[in-house]
Amino acid sequence: MGPIPEEERPLTVHHLNQLLLICSIVLLVAVAAVRVSSRSGLPSLLVYLGIGVLMGQDGIGHIQFNSAAMTQVMGYAALVVILAEGGLGTKWKEIRPVLPAASVLATVGVAVSVGVTAAGAHYLVGLEWRQALIIGAVVSSTDAAAVFSVLRKIPLPARVTGTLEAESGFNDAPVVILVVAFSTAGPVEHWYLLLGEIVLELAIGAALGLAVGWFGSWGLRHVALPASGLYPIAVMAIAVTAYAAGSLAHGSGFLSVYLASMILGNARLPHWPATRGFAEGLGWIAQIGMFVVLGLLVTPHELGDDIVPALVIGLVLTMVARPLSVVVSLVPFRVPRPERILMSWAGLRGAVPIILATIPMVNGVAGSRRIFNIVFVLVVVYTLVQGPTLPWLARTLRLGEKGEAADLGIESAPLERLQGHLLSVTVPEGSRMHGVEVSELRLPPGAAVTLVVREEKSFVPLPSTVLRHGDELLVVATDPVRDAAERRLRAVAHGGKLAGWLGTDGNRG
Repeated sequence: MGPIPEEERPLTVHHLNQLLLICSIVLLVAVAAVRVSSRSGLPSLLVYLGIGVLMGQDGIGHIQFNSAAMTQVMGYAALVVILAEGGLGTKWKEIRPVLPAASVLATVGVAVSVGVTAAGAHYLVGLEWRQALIIGAVVSSTDAAAVFSVLRKIPLPARVTGTLEAESGFNDAPVVILVVAFSTAGPVEHWYLLLGEIVLELAIGAALGLAVGWFGSWGLRHVALPASGLYPIAVMAIAVTAYAAGSLAHGSGFLSVYLASMILGNARLPHWPATRGFAEGLGWIAQIGMFVVLGLLVTPHELGDDIVPALVIGLVLTMVARPLSVVVSLVPFRVPRPERILMSWAGLRGAVPIILATIPMVNGVAGSRRIFNIVFVLVVVYTLVQGPTLPWLARTLRLGEKGEAADLGIESAPLERLQGHLLSVTVPEGSRMHGVEVSELRLPPGAAVTLVVREEKSFVPLPSTVLRHGDELLVVATDPVRDAAERRLRAVAHGGKLAGWLGTDGNRG
């Protein structure tokens, strides 16, 4: 037997070492670039896309990568993690009042946006109807990663933030269905069949997501795991289970994972701050990996002919389709005009449209490479325009000046053998717990403040000890009064020592 060709030789430890070195350097550069993007107001996706382009065949890395199928698989996996992280950070009290508006934006708004954008691509750019519809569907989904990363840095009214975050979590599901339908059979002859399919998949995905999230949160609240580090792993595993179950049941896995994660994020699970930190770290890794791979897939020297079409389609999307979809969707909800204007401009695109643009490539649609290039240019250019100007627009509309004190941070650790819980409570700036005596907390019988940590010194408090901003309290509560104790602490944090008498409660939503 002759020597084995290089391309057929198995992977070795040496290959692993090289891969680990490259990946670690990319991660370090990407982490350092977050500081640049946060100061400039640009979503970090542009930095990561740039890293991928530099590593690609037209960049300094000269890496040959052209697998649209692998990009799609990796993109889907990353999107699951990003949606899970976004759902875990979504506050139910903010999203509950705007749930109808967000749902209409994610369905009716998407339909309006697809139609208007596709018409612009067909009549102004000259694309065939099939290609125009695919592009219209691809770019009509707002990107969860971009929306979460930008909006959570701007002190907007809860209704605006909640609507936009919920929309970005919900609208991936119908858009994926539309893109797949247009990529496999072109324009659908019987639109009502497509509509029925979308409704069915959304219903299956929602049902499974709610069920998995509820059972998962119930289990984590009633089963004490032997190590605190297992809780974050279990939470993410439950979220991924929701996606896989939804997809295998021919429902919307993306809707399933978002709803399941939202339930988990509002269930007051043990060791919650550690879980949020773990999920946020995974979300960053998913974003970095996804954007770098997308940057590798693009070939910059092929983009020249598609710049003008991308700008024209992007202009139609940004100035006509998105505002019209917002106006039509929000007619029944009497949303003030400044908020409608901000929501129209805050329809941020990111990696999701670029990932969806790989679907026609995998299915062999004619002109699919051009579709990908147009979407790539559109996302980059209009992210450069919209991202940095969003805070300015919020201030101009007088929507960026309303903030509220941070919610009271409570971490719970179950004490299984003692049939109780240890609550770690941090008193944030702006909390009305500042100036309250320990006895004035009026905790239910079976709960007590056992320790106070102040300025890195700990002491056992007296009933007359006055709490201050920055204090960390350790509260021991038995199982029957655990929830009542947490509600009382949150009530005092929002309403002061007279909470309850003044109608203030401690519910988070």
